[in-house]
Amino acid sequence: MAKILFVTGNKNKLKEARELLPGHDVEQMDIDLLECQGDALFVVTEKARLAYSMVKRPLFVEDTSVGFHCLNGFPGPYIKALTSSNDISAIPKMLAAFPDKGATGTAMIGYADKTGVKVFKGEIQGTIVAPRGKNGFAWDSIFQPEGMKKTFAEMGIEEKNAISHRMKAFEAFRRFLG
Repeated sequence: MAKILFVTGNKNKLKEARELLPGHDVEQMDIDLLECQGDALFVVTEKARLAYSMVKRPLFVEDTSVGFHCLNGFPGPYIKALTSSNDISAIPKMLAAFPDKGATGTAMIGYADKTGVKVFKGEIQGTIVAPRGKNGFAWDSIFQPEGMKKTFAEMGIEEKNAISHRMKAFEAFRRFLG
C-alpha cells in the first residue's frame, strides 16, 4: 500500500481522506501553518508550499470553502473564520434577507513535492438551510446539496462521500497518484 502524507490537524478531514484514497496509507502530520489570505487557489497552494518547505517530503493539504451566491462567493476560504466566530445557525439567519440561498462548496487539494505544487479541485452546488443533522463537521449541517433532501450532516459518510466536493477533488487526486 502506497504511503502518502496528509498535513492536517482536522481528524474529520483525515477520516474522509482515508475513505476517499483506497489503496493508499494516509499518514497524518499536524503542523501549525500560517493561515494565508487570498482566494481559494492561493490559500491551498501556499499551504502546500509552506508545509513542503517544513517537511521536505511529498505531501498534500486540503482546504474547503463555501461561497454564497447572494454574496458573490463570500466567505469562500474564510468560512472557517465565520463558523468559528458564530454559531452555525447564524449563517442562514445572515442570508435571510436574500432570496438566493444558493452556495457552491469547493474542496481543493494541494500536492507538493520537489517539482512544486499541483492542485486538484472539486465543487458541488447546494442551498444554505437551517442546521439539520448530527453527522459531519464544519458547515455540513447547513449545506443541502442540489437535488438532495438531506444536508451533508444528515447523511452517513458513505452517502456524503459519494457526491461531495471533497470526493470530486480526491477522485482527481487519486487519478494523479495512480
